[in-house]
Amino acid sequence: MSDTSLHIPVMLDEVICALAPADTGLFIDATFGNGGYSRAILSSASCSVAAIDRDPDAILRGQELNDAAHGRLSLFEGPFSQMAEMMENTPFAKVDGIVFDLGVCSTQLDQPERGFSFRQDGPLDMRMSKDGTDAAHIVNHFGEADIANILWRYGEERASRRIARAIVQARLNAPIERTAQLTNIIHSVMPRPKPGQADSATRSFQALRIYVNAELEEIEAALIAAEKLLKPGGILAVVSFHSLEDRIVKLFLADRSGAKARPSRHLPDVGNEAPPTFTLTPRKPIPPTDAEIGINPRSRSAKLRVAQRTNAPALLQEVA
Repeated sequence: MSDTSLHIPVMLDEVICALAPADTGLFIDATFGNGGYSRAILSSASCSVAAIDRDPDAILRGQELNDAAHGRLSLFEGPFSQMAEMMENTPFAKVDGIVFDLGVCSTQLDQPERGFSFRQDGPLDMRMSKDGTDAAHIVNHFGEADIANILWRYGEERASRRIARAIVQARLNAPIERTAQLTNIIHSVMPRPKPGQADSATRSFQALRIYVNAELEEIEAALIAAEKLLKPGGILAVVSFHSLEDRIVKLFLADRSGAKARPSRHLPDVGNEAPPTFTLTPRKPIPPTDAEIGINPRSRSAKLRVAQRTNAPALLQEVA
């Protein structure tokens, strides 16, 4: 995968088509990153965008676009799970569209000092917001069973116990403080990947990153916040890249659209269910085109789910 491809916003045309920005419209880019979606939305119409990112570096990078937007872009630093609170007392308390790109920002992967990637040596950090518990604390202080559970749950790593055992054994000799150290430990107990296969450290690094940043819990809370913020007829567009993310989005939208399967077709309808807050448009996820995959290999695993807000009140319960 080339560095250039990493910086291309995934499924940009499909996202803009789904959002259909119009003059005076209000939109939220919940994962600003390098500003690809925000820039495209602002270029599509005389509309305004609230851009959110928990990474302070992303907010700094956004200043150039902010200056060029002449008041149509507002930058907010913080986790997207808190966007309902962020938008209080702003023009974005009710919006026409919200977009999420749930992939890791390429700039974070490209910076060794952030510690996200096994491809470059750096401090074992992985914190998107640069505060809180880092990955080094987990591998040096968590118990073997806890580490194994993290690798299995968030990375779907079948060799989670073997890797966790190797980590605990290695830290007896010296603290594990660098990405290269952890990568070498994983490689030492895993078979060499065949040509075309992902590096054997991929799933473990993914798992630690997701755990450090509470990414799955953040997605659940953010979807609930989006439901509150969208106007009737507003569009929710979510691009996900792996099954753990997509499952959360899929279940949320199935629940909120009334498309969730009934326990049994023989059971009667209860009759007191809340009216759906979303309509799926379309019902199935949209895949990237072959042309985009050819230009941007990162898009290969992407799925875009789109839903339109109904006029039903937002629900209070969490995702099923």
